Amino acid sequence: MKKLATVIVLILVGISLAGAQDIKIGGIGPVTGEAATFGISTKNGMLMAVEEWNAKGGLFNDRKIKLIFEDDKGDPAEGATVYTKLIQQDGVAAIIGTVMSKVTLAGAPICQANGIPMITPTSTNEKVTLVGDYIYRACFIDPFQGTVGATFAYKDLKAKKAAAIFDIGNDYTKGLAENFKATFEKLAGKASIVAYEGHPSGATDFKAQLTKVIAAKPDVLYIPDYYNDVGLIAKQARELGYKGPMVGGDGWDSPELVKIGGSAVENGFFTNHYSPADSRPIVQDFVKKYKAKYNAEPDALAALAYDAAYIMFDAIKRAKSTKGADIRAALAKTSIDVVSGKITFDANRNPIKSAVIIAIKDGKQAYKTTVNP
Repeated sequence: MKKLATVIVLILVGISLAGAQDIKIGGIGPVTGEAATFGISTKNGMLMAVEEWNAKGGLFNDRKIKLIFEDDKGDPAEGATVYTKLIQQDGVAAIIGTVMSKVTLAGAPICQANGIPMITPTSTNEKVTLVGDYIYRACFIDPFQGTVGATFAYKDLKAKKAAAIFDIGNDYTKGLAENFKATFEKLAGKASIVAYEGHPSGATDFKAQLTKVIAAKPDVLYIPDYYNDVGLIAKQARELGYKGPMVGGDGWDSPELVKIGGSAVENGFFTNHYSPADSRPIVQDFVKKYKAKYNAEPDALAALAYDAAYIMFDAIKRAKSTKGADIRAALAKTSIDVVSGKITFDANRNPIKSAVIIAIKDGKQAYKTTVNP
């Protein structure tokens, strides 16, 4: 009897310990490479969310979150490798990531094929969630962002003629440029896009394209590239004599933009997912906590990674399961207030939310306006 009682106790202890096992969640972002500041902010936002959820008791049955974060280096091939590692070697229940659309498009099919739910914080290319029903995002999509940029240029900046320069090797920049062009032409007429120039990925000299752009005399220049290219393009455009406003996407959102572009990015505006100047209590609480933890003001990358983590953790908690199909079903029913707004999902697993316009003024970001969907 004693032996039987001991066995029963051991079984019960084993069940208890098994119930308390950490739930592994994958995190992915480019903490090195061309978009390293994006990846660092993303990782910071995820880590802060994990700490907060674990401090409140974890997800369900006292099970805490174990975040396994991987660097995709901003490279699709590396991204595919780390997605595969997290799923096949680490056995994660879900993945939060990654940042760049071109890398997410390499990783999303791997999640879909393995039945692993994922949510990208910031990949805005519309093709991402069309990969399948396990793929979600926390950010608005390129058609919306390009539309907002074009509408702002036409209505607020009073532009009648526009030009665009973009990275032809990047799905994100091409998507924004295409949707900006389509919307601006609807607003200002078919001949309103006076120059539309692509440049190769990794370029540092944009003067050939900019010479054509400036010769067309646009009222506004749309530059949907990442901050590192934008800073260089802006400087070279100013050197060639362009004095008008510039508009871009959320890829501008880095403190490195002003460091690279200096005064050349003044009179610049970009669409973004949130502003730290937003007076909503949830935003100000997030900003305060992030500053205290990282001694820096959180950019949109940090906010969206934090939001994406909250969305995923909320779904797992409601599902009370680590099975992919259960988490996927819970994600579809999401209705949650997060830093970037109230989140629900449409039929293609894209969030319905607002966008903000940020201005570059006196070397700093300044909130301009909010645009609702």
